[in-house]
Amino acid sequence: MNNVNGSVVGSSSGSGDGSAPRRNSKRPKYSRFTQQELPACKPILTPKWVISVFTLIGVVFVPIGVASLMASNDVVEIVDRYDNVCVPLNMTNDKVAYIQNNETDKSCTRTLEVPKHMSQPIYVYYQLDNFYQNHRRYVKSRNDAQLRKKSQENETSGCDPEKRTKDGAPIVPCGLIAWSLFNDTYIFAIGNKNLTVNKKGISWKSDRDHKFGKDVLPKNFQSGPLIGGGTLDATKPLSEQEDLIVWMRTAALPTFRKLYGKIEQDLNAGDVITVTLENNYNTYSFSGKKKLVLSTSSWLGGKNDFLGIAYLAVGGLCFFLAVAFTIVYLVKPRKLGDPSYLSWNRNPAGH
Repeated sequence: MNNVNGSVVGSSSGSGDGSAPRRNSKRPKYSRFTQQELPACKPILTPKWVISVFTLIGVVFVPIGVASLMASNDVVEIVDRYDNVCVPLNMTNDKVAYIQNNETDKSCTRTLEVPKHMSQPIYVYYQLDNFYQNHRRYVKSRNDAQLRKKSQENETSGCDPEKRTKDGAPIVPCGLIAWSLFNDTYIFAIGNKNLTVNKKGISWKSDRDHKFGKDVLPKNFQSGPLIGGGTLDATKPLSEQEDLIVWMRTAALPTFRKLYGKIEQDLNAGDVITVTLENNYNTYSFSGKKKLVLSTSSWLGGKNDFLGIAYLAVGGLCFFLAVAFTIVYLVKPRKLGDPSYLSWNRNPAGH
């Protein structure tokens, strides 16, 4: 038995001493790719190079910032908040009851003075504050297939809670977004002459052509007991109802502006505009604000100082750093090391 066991042990121990080579480590096979030794740009940040880069950024950014601020300052903007002043004095303590009473007169007159010459087109916006169009449930409450094709008017999935009437008939357009359509109206006049507001072309052409059907007509819209906002013309297809199209492109922030129309004539400095508006939209339930905005535009768009200030801040900071590094380099220079002593230069093959 001992001899048998010894032979077994000897044979098993001898099987590990074969002629096959054994790997002494887990190091992978050498490759210039895996060892990151392929040709590459490895710049050395010398003081002259760093100072030059900061100076170049400053030279480019500062003029862009100045041009952006000048363009923003050329935009003439009139902003008037009217939600508080257009409530009767006897109803200021219960604004929600005032706005929900359909028999109460909602008309209001505001006077605006033009501070500077305003060249056409003059864009008319309404601005809402504290209105969260980006709420997940609100954004999802629509059906795009229904908006595009008449054959899909019965498709109301995703439109809760405004999808069907009590009789089960589909609401077109369905969903909370359409139901809460903004419905304040504005009429502008200078003296005895009314200013025409062009409401054509205020929406995106892609929305009119591809998202809202030319054969889809409103049906059973705002027919329930609770009215959320404006109504629609039942004889006009959705592709022609641009107020709805503009409203249904939801905003990303709780404070937003949406285009109401365009005044296509110049306004002179000192002109007094009389605005007759209907204060219909309920923002009092959620402590919202309503503002009327008249604005021109520039090559950069509307009035926005942020872009110019950002460019000036970055450009100024780069100029400051360039000057600081230059002073340090001149006052207390430091000898640079020899790049030839770097590891990848001494041993380029990586072995």
